[in-house]
Amino acid sequence: MTAYHGILNLDKPAGWTSHDVVAWMRRVLREKRVGHAGTLDPMATGVLLVCVGQATRVVEYLTAGQKVYRAEAQLGVTTDTYDADGQVIATAPVPSLTADDLRDALAGFVGEIQQRPPAYSAIKQGGEAAYRKARRGEAVELPARPVTIHGIELLDWDPTASKFTIEVTCGPGTYIRSLTHDLGQILGCGAVLTRLTRTRSGQFTLDDAVALDDLAEAARADDVARHLHPLAAALAKLTRVPVDAEQAGRLRRGQFIACPEPPSVEVGYAVDADDSVVAILAYKAAQAAWRPDKVFVTNHELRIMNDE
Repeated sequence: MTAYHGILNLDKPAGWTSHDVVAWMRRVLREKRVGHAGTLDPMATGVLLVCVGQATRVVEYLTAGQKVYRAEAQLGVTTDTYDADGQVIATAPVPSLTADDLRDALAGFVGEIQQRPPAYSAIKQGGEAAYRKARRGEAVELPARPVTIHGIELLDWDPTASKFTIEVTCGPGTYIRSLTHDLGQILGCGAVLTRLTRTRSGQFTLDDAVALDDLAEAARADDVARHLHPLAAALAKLTRVPVDAEQAGRLRRGQFIACPEPPSVEVGYAVDADDSVVAILAYKAAQAAWRPDKVFVTNHELRIMNDE
């Protein structure tokens, strides 16, 4: 069976954890090296980037990308998980609110803010995921941490049902569950997330995402390659450094290559004539050179390996 290397933009269905998708991918592709770039809660749907083969070594560059979410929430209810899947711990009457009232309240969350993640989250506390402790009834209070919310647009407000829909553009590490919960606390009535869809992660959009059923069919036909994005798709914000065969050889041997002019971004990636990624690079000013940090097997070498 063909060995795959690249990035898959998947449309995660509701009810699946990100780990479920990764485990499923390992079975379908018969590939152990599979990892996701940015967790989605089980109730959430939408863009989940999954790296296969060599692409697992560029996950960190994908997780750093900007995200866009479409979120629906209900006012007047608070749950232990901050979403509709949790246990209700409080209810309260919803004050009379206009759409402008909601916009004003939401505006206070835009910018760099301190956000406390939900107790029911995958964040490790004492070496164990916080949600495992919370499920055992242990007290979990995660420290607030800085996150960046670039913008929040109110898409819909239904005052009769006390429901609203927003679009959130944010940096990595932002919890939309915490955002809606905190909004409910400010309004004095509580709020829970009822639906969440990630519509964009970095340059990858929901319109271009692949359903799991379609990917399974492609795997049966040994046609997964048409859904794969190259490693370079994760590296768009790094300095692109074209290299010839001699320079590529030096990088593979762990040697520096010259870089006379200081780059604007001091992390780069080398690409060969076949436009495949040779290495992730770090600029060293003292040597006026690029140093290889991670070296990859090129497309040409992979074709030879697959033909053997």
